[in-house]
Amino acid sequence: MDFQAGILQDGSPMESLEKQLICPICLEMFSKPVVILPCQHNLCRKCANDVFQAANPYWQSRGSLISGGRFRCPSCRHEVLLDRHGVYGLQRNLLVENIIDIYKQECSSRPLKKGEHPMCKEHEDERINIYCVTCEVPTCSMCKVFGAHKDCEVAPLQAVFQGQKTELNNCISMLVAGNDRIQTIISQLEDSCQSTEENSEAAKRELCARFDALAALLEEKKAELLQRISQEQADKTAFIQSLICQYKEQLEKSSRLVETAIQAAEETGGAAFLMRGDRDTLIMLSLPSIVEASKGGRLDKIEQGYESMDAFSVSLDHLTEAVHALDFEPAEEDEEYFDGEEEEVEE
Repeated sequence: MDFQAGILQDGSPMESLEKQLICPICLEMFSKPVVILPCQHNLCRKCANDVFQAANPYWQSRGSLISGGRFRCPSCRHEVLLDRHGVYGLQRNLLVENIIDIYKQECSSRPLKKGEHPMCKEHEDERINIYCVTCEVPTCSMCKVFGAHKDCEVAPLQAVFQGQKTELNNCISMLVAGNDRIQTIISQLEDSCQSTEENSEAAKRELCARFDALAALLEEKKAELLQRISQEQADKTAFIQSLICQYKEQLEKSSRLVETAIQAAEETGGAAFLMRGDRDTLIMLSLPSIVEASKGGRLDKIEQGYESMDAFSVSLDHLTEAVHALDFEPAEEDEEYFDGEEEEVEE
């Protein structure tokens, strides 16, 4: 009931129906319409085949070795995959065909109303039924016989109409095919963009891994050199400490000898000095003891600059220059690839 009310409210339901039966490619009423799965839009089989051939130029016939192809629906841009039968593998829409037949019968049975056919402005009672090729305008028969176009070349209006419509359909097919190619290029560019991001992340990970390995190698080498310096430090320190102990022992002996000599020198009487009976003191003050005490200056000594660690200095200038000179080296294959891309873009 709502549907009937909608038809009554519409001033021209037949015109609305006609718009639904127009092919989006040829802009004519469907001829052998086929259903494009899965978007369910309709196309003339010939128009669908033209679009398919434009999108798949190497597909020749159903007997071709190519297994199938693809094209995009001109109404919704949905990608349609076809088997080896191509467009002939699509299902014909018999319901739409029946509706078109009923519509044509209805249109043929209706009498033409005044104003439905364009009339000539010079001859109000004459319909425009021919085309002036010279002036490139439609006109009527009276204009050709008695009017402004009597010396012009004319052609049947329907023939010119069909010719221009065919040319328009070819242009539409070319535009649709061009759009498909552009969409393919866009898809390829999007894939290239994604691949570029993935390859960049992989290159970053590889670069970080290489620098981490280099840093680990530098840390290992630094620990090795520090160990050698520490070992040299321990050896020299131990040797110096042993010399200090030797000199301390010698100093202690000499100090005791000096103290004993001072005490003996404090005796004022010769008899008392000689009769002390302290043989240890006499022995200590004997010439051999003094000679032994004087050997302190002949103990081992360290050479001048012994405490220096200049031998363990490392020059890193060449490594610093090498690090500053680090850069990416373009591969020859990449250069050839970019050259090929530039030529393809120019074409």
